[in-house]
Amino acid sequence: MEVPLTPLALCQRGFDLYPGRAAVLDDGLRLTYDELRRRIERLAGALLGLGVERGDRVALLAPNVVEAFECYTAVPLTGAALVPLNVRLAPAELGYILDHAGARLLIAHAPLLPALEPVLRARPGLRLLTVGGRVAGLPSLEEAAAAAEPLPFDAERVGERDLLSINYTSGTTGRPKGVRQTHRNNFLNSVDMMLALRLAPQDVCLHVAPMFHANGWGLIWATLGAGAANVMLAKVDPGEIFRRIERYGVTLFGAAATVLTLCLEHARAAGLREVPGRGRVRWLVGGMAPPAEVIRRVEEELGWRVVHLYGLTEVTAFITWHEEAPGESSLPAPERARRKGRQGVALPLAGRVRVVREDMSDVARDGRELGEVVARGNVVMEGYHRDPEGTARALAGGWFHTGDLAVWHPDGEIEIRDRAKDLIVSGGEKIASLEVEGVLYRHPAVAQAAVVAAPHPLWGETPVAFVVLREGAEASPEELLAWCRERLPHFKAPTRVELVRELPRTASGKIQKNMLRQRLRESPGASAAEPPAGASAGAPPA
Repeated sequence: MEVPLTPLALCQRGFDLYPGRAAVLDDGLRLTYDELRRRIERLAGALLGLGVERGDRVALLAPNVVEAFECYTAVPLTGAALVPLNVRLAPAELGYILDHAGARLLIAHAPLLPALEPVLRARPGLRLLTVGGRVAGLPSLEEAAAAAEPLPFDAERVGERDLLSINYTSGTTGRPKGVRQTHRNNFLNSVDMMLALRLAPQDVCLHVAPMFHANGWGLIWATLGAGAANVMLAKVDPGEIFRRIERYGVTLFGAAATVLTLCLEHARAAGLREVPGRGRVRWLVGGMAPPAEVIRRVEEELGWRVVHLYGLTEVTAFITWHEEAPGESSLPAPERARRKGRQGVALPLAGRVRVVREDMSDVARDGRELGEVVARGNVVMEGYHRDPEGTARALAGGWFHTGDLAVWHPDGEIEIRDRAKDLIVSGGEKIASLEVEGVLYRHPAVAQAAVVAAPHPLWGETPVAFVVLREGAEASPEELLAWCRERLPHFKAPTRVELVRELPRTASGKIQKNMLRQRLRESPGASAAEPPAGASAGAPPA
C-alpha cells in the first residue's frame, strides 16, 4: 500500500480538497486551486509534446513570478528534473551550469533574455521557451500549453527516490556545485515546513525568498498541501512587501535577515505608525544566522513573529528550528530574542543533528565547546552532481558536514557561532564573527554589519567591520570601535570599522563575506566597499 513520498502528493491533496479556494494571488490575477491544477497539467503536457522525457533536465531562469511557481510542479510531474538558475548570475556562470547539468531545455523569463544572448549563441542546440511575455520569433511555454494535450495530475507517476531537482550553490568558494535533491527529500522538507509553521487554509504566503534558492525553501509545495494562498514578489522591495502584506492579507513569508533590516529601515523612514500585518505575520528566517538584535527589532517595531529555521541547500533547505519552550513568550524581549537566535533542534522528519569534534565525538552540551554541525537523515542530498570526490568529502563517515561551527546547549539546542571559513584566528585566539556582529547590531545607528578577517603582519589575522548605518543616523568609526571595546574582550574587538553604503549580497540576501575578504587581501589598508559621501552616514542597500 505504499505510495511515493513526493511533493506532488501535497499538491494533489490541495487540488482535491480546496478546488474553489484561492491558490495564487497576483496583481490582476487570481487562480483557484482547480484553475492552477489545469494550468499545470497543460504545462506538463506541453513539455512532453516538446520531447521532454523522464530523467531529462529542464532549466528555469525566472524570478518569483506565477509562471515559475507553476514550473516547480509541472516539470517534476513529467518525471524530468528541474534545474533552477540564479537570475543574478553572469552569462559564463549560467553557461557552466547548463552544460554541467546537461540541460536539454531552458525556460526563461522574457525580460531576462538580453542577458542570455551570449549563452544561447554559444549553445545552438539548447532549446528555449519563454514565459512571462511574448517575444517575437521565440516560442513561449504559454503558447505551447494552449495547444497541448493536458497531462492528468497523478503524483504516483514518479518514484520517491527519483531526482526532482539539481540546485546549484552560489559558488562563493569556487565553481557552483549541483545539489541533487530527490522527491523524497523535498516531500519530507515540505511537510516539516507545514508542521513548523502550522500552515492552514487561512494562510497567505508571500514568496520573498527566491524560489531558485532551494526550491523556495519548500514553501511552494507546503502551502499547496495546506490549501493556503500564494502571493508572488519578483524583486525584493520593502515598500512592495508592505503593500502586498496589506493588500492580500499576508500571514507568512520567508526571507534572509538582511531583507528584514530593509523592512525595518523602510518602516522607520516612512514613519509608519501602523505596520501592515502587525500581530498577524510570521516571518520565517533562514540563510545567515540572524542577529538577536534584528529579531528583537522585528518583533517589537514591526510586530511580526519570528520563526527561526536553519539549513543549507544540501539538506533540502532546513534541518533544525528553534522550538519555543513553555513560558518563552513571556520572557523579556532581549532574552526572548537571544533564545530565538539559536538554530534549535532537529525538525520532526529531517533526521539527526550533532555538534562534533574533529574525531567525530560529540562536544560537551555545555553551551561553550565549539564543534562542527553534522547531519544525517531524510533531507540530506543524494550527492553533488557529477562530483564524486566532493560528495565523498561532504558525506564523510555517513554524516553531512555543514562547515558551520556551533555550541550545543544543555537543553539540546544548537547555536551557530560562525562558518568555519568565517572564523577569525588572531594571535592563536579564535574570534566568531557573528559574536562581534551581534554587538554592532545593538548600536542604535547600525542597520547592517559584517565582520571579516584582514591580514595582520604580527597576529596573522585581525577583525575588520563593515557597517551600513540606519537611514538618518550618525556614528563615526571611532564611536563604533569604542562601542565594541566596551562590550567585548579587547582581542575580539574590530581593529577597524569601515562605513559603507551597502554590503555585497547574494540573491537570497546572504552577505558575501568572501568578497570583503578578497578586497582586504588585495588592498589591506583600503575599504572593501565604496565609503559614503559623508564619513558618518550610510544608506540601506539597494
